[in-house]
Amino acid sequence: MQDPIPLRILRLHPERDRDLALPTVQTAASAGMDIVAAVRVEIPPGGRVAVHTGLALAVPPGAEIQVRPRSGLAFKHGVTVLNAPGTIDADYRGEVKVLLINHGAEAFAVERGMRVAQLVVARVATVEATLVTSLDATERGAGGFGSTGTR
Repeated sequence: MQDPIPLRILRLHPERDRDLALPTVQTAASAGMDIVAAVRVEIPPGGRVAVHTGLALAVPPGAEIQVRPRSGLAFKHGVTVLNAPGTIDADYRGEVKVLLINHGAEAFAVERGMRVAQLVVARVATVEATLVTSLDATERGAGGFGSTGTR
C-alpha cells in the first residue's frame, strides 16, 4: 500500500460555513470523498451551474483531484458533473466549484449542505513528450471508435 497523499483544505468562509461537512469518504473502502454545496441554487431542465463549495484545496505536486458525479443524483434526477471528470490541478488554489448539469425533465434544487459530487485523489505521471516521424505498429493500429472486438 502506498503512503497517503496529503490534502490541505482551506475553508474560505469559516464563520459562514463551519456547519458544512468537509470532503470525506463515506465508507472505509470508498474511492471518492463526497463534497457538499455551500449555497442553495436551482438548476432548470437543461441548465448548468457552477456550485460553490466554499473550499480551496492544496493538492501536492504529483497528484490531481478528479471531480466525479454522484451516481444517486445522476440516476434519480439526471443531474451530473458537466465535465466529468473535472480536474483540480496541484497548482490551483481558488474555490472548488462543481459544474453540474440537469439532464432531467424537472428543475432540481441543490440545497446547502447537499452532497453534489465526489473527489478522487489520483497520482499523475510526469510525461516527457517527444516528436517522432513514425510510431510502432500494434494489432489495433489506427482503428478508432468501436473498432475493438469486431474482428
